Amino acid sequence: MKGILSLLKMKTRGGKPAEDHTDSVLFSTAFAGQGVDDSMLVPWEARAVEVGAKRLPTSRGGKLLQGLWAKDKYMAHLDKDAVERMERFFEFAAIPSNRDVIRQDEYGNFMVVLLTGTIAVDRVQPWGEQLRLAETRPGDILGEMSLLDSGIRFSACTTLTDCEIAVLSAEAMDDMMTKDPQLAASLIALLARKLSLRLRVVSARLSDNHK
Repeated sequence: MKGILSLLKMKTRGGKPAEDHTDSVLFSTAFAGQGVDDSMLVPWEARAVEVGAKRLPTSRGGKLLQGLWAKDKYMAHLDKDAVERMERFFEFAAIPSNRDVIRQDEYGNFMVVLLTGTIAVDRVQPWGEQLRLAETRPGDILGEMSLLDSGIRFSACTTLTDCEIAVLSAEAMDDMMTKDPQLAASLIALLARKLSLRLRVVSARLSDNHK
């Protein structure tokens, strides 16, 4: 994570983008660096077709995202202008109930922000038990760990109701790093903070369950 933030700092001078506008490929190439080829990777475009996702107007998706993040303890550090600038990097979609947006143990290069509805987060333990880790609420972020570290998905995320979501892909994150590096740096720092908190909660839950 420090390496990502250091790269972003190099791309800005005095809070303004540096003159070198070389496109970033930090996130979109990270999976190949981990030995993951295209046949192993599940991008959002493929999953969207599989789950029957329908495109949501940016006007609606952006308004929902702004409202939810304004109430979030961490994401509220992004002001309205920052979230509006971020909207062009997201895709917004509506998904029916009982669809796997993310599957455990797959490689996926996108994260999801739940805008409306409920998504279950489940993990099948090595000994075969399925554990319900959470039932997420609007504003919750899913899949950011794999986006940040190019690792395998830790759990499955299944829609329990009809849901509306915002999706940020690795390619879009790279685009943000190139066009608005200060915004990208802020987003990555906030995602890392929220992720760390959630992993602590999940770790405690798994430890209690295993006793």
